[in-house]
Amino acid sequence: MGASMSPRKGSQGGRRSRRHGRHPAAMSEINVTPFVDVMLVLLIIFMVAAPLLTAGVPVELPRTAAQALPAAQETPLTITLTADGRIMLQNEQIASDGLVAKLHAVMAEREDDKVYLRADGAIAYERVVQVMGALNGAGFRDIGLVTETGGPTLDGRDE
Repeated sequence: MGASMSPRKGSQGGRRSRRHGRHPAAMSEINVTPFVDVMLVLLIIFMVAAPLLTAGVPVELPRTAAQALPAAQETPLTITLTADGRIMLQNEQIASDGLVAKLHAVMAEREDDKVYLRADGAIAYERVVQVMGALNGAGFRDIGLVTETGGPTLDGRDE
């Protein structure tokens, strides 16, 4: 009733051709699964390491309704005023009388004049303004005050 699809014994159907021999042909598709696995591991590593890169001096920052500033190109310079009155430049303690000289030296090495000032909420406003004046006198014109978000607003509601 019709032609049979099975090869005859005398034809080439019984032998394997070179293409389907012991060595399969090379795959032309890219397997992205290992790439995605590596990227996910790197993402987790950076998510864990990112909070460790911030300035490590513990202070109780005041809360405000202000929005966060955009990220900077250069590693941000951070000045911290602790509750016990110490002045920290990044993680290094600086004496009050040597602050201006140290800030001049730092400003000479930096391209950006951006500095973040972190002050404990218990510090007197006068002390914060004195340090801001020292920063301005050293050439830092872009001073950002660091606060925690979610604080009260002046219209009486909490955010």
